[in-house]
Amino acid sequence: MAEQKLMKHGLSTDAVKRICTVLADIIDDFPRQPFQNEATQGLERLELKQRVDYLITVLNHYLPEDFHKTAAILLQVKQHWDWGDEEDALSSFAAWPLIDYVAVYGINHPQLSLNVLAELTSLFSAEFAIRRFIDEHFQLTHKTLLNWSHNPDEHVRRLASEGIRPRLPWGKRLKTLCDNPEPIFPILEVLKDDPSLYVRKSVANNLNDISKDNPDKVISLCRQWQYDASPEREWIIRHALRSLVKQGRQDVFPLLGYSETVDVIIKSFNLRSKRVEMGDSLEFELILSSSSSQIQKLVLDYKIHHVKANGSTISKVFKWKNITLHENQPHSLNKLHPFKIITTRKYYPGEHAIEVLLNGQSMAYQTFDLIF
Repeated sequence: MAEQKLMKHGLSTDAVKRICTVLADIIDDFPRQPFQNEATQGLERLELKQRVDYLITVLNHYLPEDFHKTAAILLQVKQHWDWGDEEDALSSFAAWPLIDYVAVYGINHPQLSLNVLAELTSLFSAEFAIRRFIDEHFQLTHKTLLNWSHNPDEHVRRLASEGIRPRLPWGKRLKTLCDNPEPIFPILEVLKDDPSLYVRKSVANNLNDISKDNPDKVISLCRQWQYDASPEREWIIRHALRSLVKQGRQDVFPLLGYSETVDVIIKSFNLRSKRVEMGDSLEFELILSSSSSQIQKLVLDYKIHHVKANGSTISKVFKWKNITLHENQPHSLNKLHPFKIITTRKYYPGEHAIEVLLNGQSMAYQTFDLIF
């Protein structure tokens, strides 16, 4: 069986060689071997972000001290770039240190640096690099992002949204925009009907980020966007509200086409066993029926209350099914929830609980013991 490739392997010897090759194509008499020797020394011992930072430091030893000269080199990278193995999902990582170099050594030259980031973003994505410019040169960067939202290149348009996401995964949190997201909305307004799914996904993820700190603002904006919305914009709205759906915000469900009220009778909610061994699954059955004469469209989820090491609990919502109920029509559903060892959660023995949710409302609750 082939060894699983980790993300950090996207910045290994092959990536260093590709960086070296592109710089040698641009810079006369570039010292290829010394660069490769220094760049690979100890690289394999580092984790992903450490590799990015280390390679930026090495690059600084070989690029001109004058950032204007370095920028002129970086602006030529794309036309000489070796895109790597198209079957390798991590091949684009090789450009990451070149792009983030700009955020470290070009921070005092913001306009020039932003031009470089726009040129290079299609190689990997400048979404991490641009965040320092948002923090330290907000007015100029914000104006630039607004301009980029009209750019013919979908990679640049996506950067306008992705770079200003307040809670971008792996990126520095933009606390000012978490507190006040208003500057983000004009950018998203331009991009809400973008022809590129790549861009529209970023718009949805941006709004989902904002909803974690400013749910009312996102709900209000989505209401406005629903007017005369295309199917593509409706898709953005659904994905933008996904965290609020999981939280059970009841004013979100009508926005997504579900019933405003829940008129349901829970006839039974049973667990196959009240004791679940670690490695097995919790099996449960729900029987419900409508108590309304109207057809009801509902989101059925369930919440597991996990025991923590200190005896308290932490809950997580899991998707179950979207259902349509007719008057007096019983609806029976079964589900298995696995308790398997995973890297993202540590399980502890003890009394757990499962809760049934309809459009975010708690409808039924049962306890069970997880045993090891």
